[in-house]
Amino acid sequence: MKLVFLDRDGTIIVEPPDEQVDSLEKLELIPGVIKGLNLLIRHGYKLILVSNQDGLGTTSYPYEKYELVQSKLIRLLQGEGIEFEKVFICPHRKEDNCKCRKPKIGLVEEFVKNNELDYNRSYVIGDRATDIEFAKNLGCKSIFLSDKQASEANFVTKSFLEACKYIVRNDRYAIVTRKTRETDITAEVCLDGNGEFNIDTGIGFFDHMLAQIARHSGIDVKLKVAGDLNVDEHHSVEDTGLVLGTAIREALRDKKGIERYGCVLPMDESLANVALDLGGRSYCSLKAKFKREKVGDFPTELMEDFLRAFAEGLKANLHVSVDGRNEHHKIEAIFKALGRALKQAISICEDNLESVPSTKGTLA
Repeated sequence: MKLVFLDRDGTIIVEPPDEQVDSLEKLELIPGVIKGLNLLIRHGYKLILVSNQDGLGTTSYPYEKYELVQSKLIRLLQGEGIEFEKVFICPHRKEDNCKCRKPKIGLVEEFVKNNELDYNRSYVIGDRATDIEFAKNLGCKSIFLSDKQASEANFVTKSFLEACKYIVRNDRYAIVTRKTRETDITAEVCLDGNGEFNIDTGIGFFDHMLAQIARHSGIDVKLKVAGDLNVDEHHSVEDTGLVLGTAIREALRDKKGIERYGCVLPMDESLANVALDLGGRSYCSLKAKFKREKVGDFPTELMEDFLRAFAEGLKANLHVSVDGRNEHHKIEAIFKALGRALKQAISICEDNLESVPSTKGTLA
């Protein structure tokens, strides 16, 4: 389950100077809230409201005043198609030292325990440092609504809508495992990463080449391959292409907002052309001549096997050609160009987050 935990005052509604929204006159939505919350809902997120309401139920803050505002807020959002999965309110003050006041997680502990929370794709959005600490205590990610850049939050912005767009962009994550009698492979990818990688296939040159894909695409890649290298490298290389391509395809979800196409990269005397279409159909063409049987411990004939398997897993059209003198440079140019093509093709067009780049309306 993908959840977004939302603070209320200062996050969804404007917080007044006295920090108590106890009348309808004080009820004012933060700009971008309706559009942002609808964006999250359309992308499959459940919304959880978690709020500290200091002294709720006391004479200084009667429950009736809170309920008047809260019920109006709920009705306003419901009228826009927005509903909360759960609403959790702590009525205590800080000095009460209760177990439920944020940043403690007592309010939501039972709910989280009884639901399968996807921590890699769940967030807390809030305007206070306690919200960021609350996220840390939960083990999920956080967005700080502030103009102060110094924060432990995963993302800092003053714009609520931009916070929601950030979540949608970073939803593109997948883990794929494939186990056969020949290979046991796990690939973990985050499309909107920093090009970080942890790759171990047992084939040194292949690891170096796969690192080029990660670095030049910006995709974070964790890849562990246990293959029958005692037989030869073929099964490991081909199955790695299939699993890595599948992981990227799954991380693309419904492909809404992507640029779809990508392409070219020179490397010294070598020139690689990579044309890529994430259109949902598999095809691979490689035009290359290699004079050496191996580069390092990587058989050059497996270049085509990797690309074909990668295109199959990715469900993509992939056309590759390369010219040059140095075999190492030629192969490395292909992998780097593939990374750059992926970077272009998976990139999000901010003006079209909700549309698929196809007249058919789908890229399945």
